Parts: sequence; C-alpha cells; structure tokens
Amino acid sequence: MAGPLTGITVVDVTTNISGPSLTMILADLGAEIIKIERPFTGDDSRGMGPFWEGEGVYFLHINRNKNSIVIDLKQEKGRRIVYDLVEKADVFVENFRYKKAEKMGLGYEKLKEVNPSLVYCSLSAYGQDGPLRERSGYDAIAQADSGIIGINGTEGSEIARVPVSVLDQGSAMWGAIGIISALLHKEKTGEGQLVTTSLYETGVFWVGYHMLSWLATGQEPRKNGAGHTAFAPYGAFYASDAPVMIGISNNSLFRRLCNVLGKEEWVTDPRYETNPKRVENRENLRVAIENILQSKPADEWVRLLAEAGVPSSKVKKISEVVEDEQTEAINMWKNVPHSSIKDFKLPRLPFELSNSSAEVKQAPPKLGENTKDILEKLGYDEAKIEELLKDKTIQTTEAKAESR
Repeated sequence: MAGPLTGITVVDVTTNISGPSLTMILADLGAEIIKIERPFTGDDSRGMGPFWEGEGVYFLHINRNKNSIVIDLKQEKGRRIVYDLVEKADVFVENFRYKKAEKMGLGYEKLKEVNPSLVYCSLSAYGQDGPLRERSGYDAIAQADSGIIGINGTEGSEIARVPVSVLDQGSAMWGAIGIISALLHKEKTGEGQLVTTSLYETGVFWVGYHMLSWLATGQEPRKNGAGHTAFAPYGAFYASDAPVMIGISNNSLFRRLCNVLGKEEWVTDPRYETNPKRVENRENLRVAIENILQSKPADEWVRLLAEAGVPSSKVKKISEVVEDEQTEAINMWKNVPHSSIKDFKLPRLPFELSNSSAEVKQAPPKLGENTKDILEKLGYDEAKIEELLKDKTIQTTEAKAESR
C-alpha cells in the first residue's frame, strides 16, 4: 500500500533531533524527503554517541526513509540548488535559530516567491514572538523553562529532566500535524502557508492541567515521583525483586486491589474508604501495600493484579522492553537492510492505518549518498555536477571518503 503522503516532496534543512523527527514522520507516511546536510559533518546527530558500527544511534533512529544531499548553503550556488528544489517541492522544513533562515536567504517570504503554494514549517526553541524568541534551546532547556523539570521526580530528590527527548519529539509531532493540516488546506484552496511550532509551546501545552491546577488552587503542583496528585494508591510499590506500578483511580479498583492483597477490611477503613481519604493517607497506605508485596516477585503480583482487572505493570528496564512479547506482538520492530549493521531494526511510528501504510522501508542514508541522483532529477547534467563538486558546493559519499 502507498503511504498517504506519497507524491509529497519535502525539502528538509533540519538538524539534531526535533526537525529530523518531524520529517521522519512525514517520510514514514510516504513523503519523499530531500535531506540537505552541511559538508563533511552533516546533521549534528551523526556525531551523537553511542555508535553502532560507526553510526550514531540518534541519527539512525530518526533519519530512515530519507535521501541525503550535501550542499554548502553559505555559497550562492548552494542556495540556488535549494531554490531549484523548492520550486518543485510541496513542503520546506527548517529548525534554525530565530531569523537565521531569513539571513541565509531561506526564509518563508523568499521561498514563497520561488513557490507560492509552498507549505513552510519553522520549528524553533521558543516560537516566533516574545522576549525569548532569539534564544537557542535544547530539549532539557525547554523542559526547565516550561516547568516540566520543576515537577519531575520526587520531593527532595536531585533535579532530573525527563530522560527522553519529550519536547524535541513532541514538537515534531505538532509540526507534522500542522504540515498535514496545511497540505489539506492547500488541496482545497491551492494556497500554501507558514506553519510554526516550538519546544516551548509544546512544553507549556504538556503541563496544561498542572497550570490549571495552580490557577484553581493557588498552590504549586508537588513532585509526586511515580505517583499522582489526584489519586491513591497510585505509583511504584516495591515487590521482592522489582517495583510494580499500580494505578487506582476509583473505589471499584481499590476494592479489587484489596481482594488481591487479602485486605478486604481496607474497603471500609475510614482512612481509605474514599479517594480523598486515600490521598490524605497515601504514605500509610504505601507502606502497608509494600509490606504485602515483599512476599512475592513483581511478575507474580502483576499476573494476579491483571487477573483481577487492576491496572499494573512491572517497572521494566529498557532491555526488557526490547525483548517483550507485547512489543513483538504489535510489530513495533521493523527490520531494515543496512550496509554496515547486521540485523538492523528500528521502531515503527506508534500508529497504524488500515487503508494506507506508514512504513520503515529504507535505512538512514550515508552523508551525501543521494546527492548526484537528486541533482540529476532536477536536470543538472554531469558537467554541472562535476563543477559543483570541484568548487565544493556539493559533496557525495565518495567525495567525503576521498577527502579523508
């Protein structure tokens, strides 16, 4: 099945995590991604370890299904190539610092002159307005600025960021939704438009109900570790060998939990008979539950709780998730041929379409792997390509190897 974005061409000048994550989504949905990289070093994430057979795992994760062309954007000839690409493209994506695209001759107004129906996406750290708009920012910085780090972890614990690129990849999702919405608008009207999103906007949106809680009560949200402000018992409880995550959000679930634990009397205990009471006495309840859980290993408790319909899970290590039978059953891993990595596989996008496909078809490209092919499709002849190679406006995989 062809992907829903088959026939859409995207010119991608992004680097690092957020922008490449966005274009990965579009690529898996069938769009042709022309990934423009700087000479010699390419996308910053190529150099982010750890490495798998010399390839940075960050780059491997988010750059499948793309074609790599190396262009020196500092040269006028290089920018001319970009204009030629944009003229025939549907989408342009950049994640430069504020106004850098404009300074490079790659801003929205300039590219709209080249292609009036272009959908142009700018993914930034802080957005297009406000006092922070000119600041550079990484995921962890935006996590701090948007309040995520401030509520992460437990009271009195060391400051900790959420240890995944939640704002890089979250803003990528919003950018992709914006682009697809703009393409739908274009299909109806013929009009292109500017799509903007940022790490900061994503972070502020993610903490939305915490902000509403503060507006409603005037109280700063507390750090709850693995727990929940509104419910108890809710969180990680230690069994004999590993923690078990248990989530109780109502009296019916609490009754089932009590039955599994052999503590039916807790249902009518004045300290625990309602959720507000359980929240008030959450620490006493936590200790009491853990005293019981210590008698069996985590997997045994999860089996018993699941049979009773109580939401629970062992707190798993990453290695366990990789090999988990549930991960295998939903086909999260896709095997992809790679020139240097044996048995290479990548996780698919976390949704499926019944009548069109989102697929992982092609391994991440080597730097400049598709330079010649892309230029030939634009109509550049062999002499012109050789001229551009000679003055280092472009670079191929072979040219990079020779430069070493």
